[in-house]
Amino acid sequence: MTVTSPAVHTVVKVGGGLLGRAGALDLVVEALTAFRTGRRVVVLPGGGPFADAVRQMFKRIKIGEDAAHWMAILGMDQYAHALAARIPGAALVDDPLGIAEALQTGRLPVIAPYRWLRAADPLPHTWEVTSDTIAAWLAGALGARRVVLIKPIHSEGKKLVDGYFLRSLPQGVEHLVVTAEDLGQLDVALREDRPPDRDTGRRTG
Repeated sequence: MTVTSPAVHTVVKVGGGLLGRAGALDLVVEALTAFRTGRRVVVLPGGGPFADAVRQMFKRIKIGEDAAHWMAILGMDQYAHALAARIPGAALVDDPLGIAEALQTGRLPVIAPYRWLRAADPLPHTWEVTSDTIAAWLAGALGARRVVLIKPIHSEGKKLVDGYFLRSLPQGVEHLVVTAEDLGQLDVALREDRPPDRDTGRRTG
C-alpha cells in the first residue's frame, strides 16, 4: 500500500445534523462499530452546529465567503475530533498517509480535512458546497468506489445533497443516503463484494 493508494473502498460522511437529534450519534457510532470490521472505510465528518456558527458569523459581521469556507471546514475538523473520540478503534488522520496507516493497523480513519483541503483548494468557496461535495471530492482523491451519506432523516421537499455533489462525484462512484432511522442498512451499504441493493438506504441519483 502506498501513500497515494490507501485502498479505500467507501467514504462515509457522518452528517453534523445528527448532533441535533437526541441519541442519533450514539446509534451511528454503534452501527459503524458493528459494521466496519474488515471493510476499507474512511469517515468524513459533516459541519453541523460548527458550520452553523460560521453561517451566523457570516451573516452578522460579513466575513466574506473565502473566510467562511475555511472556517466551516475547520468546524469539520472539530467534529472529526469528537467522532474519533467516540468511535472505538478510530484514528484521527489528516492526509492519505494517515488513512493508509490506520487501515493497515485495523483502525477506522476519521479525517480532519482542513489541512488537505487547504493545500489542494479543489472546490468553490460558496455555501452551496457542503460536506456532501467534500465527500464526493474525497472519493475521487482516494480512488474510492462508493460514498455513503449518513443523515438524520429524509425531509420531504428538502434536497438530499447539495448542488455541487453530483458534479464533484467521479464517474462510476456509487452514492447512497442512509438515515439515522434505518442504520441497519449500513451493513449492506458498506459491502465490498457486490453493489448495494436498490432498497439499501436511498440513492441520490
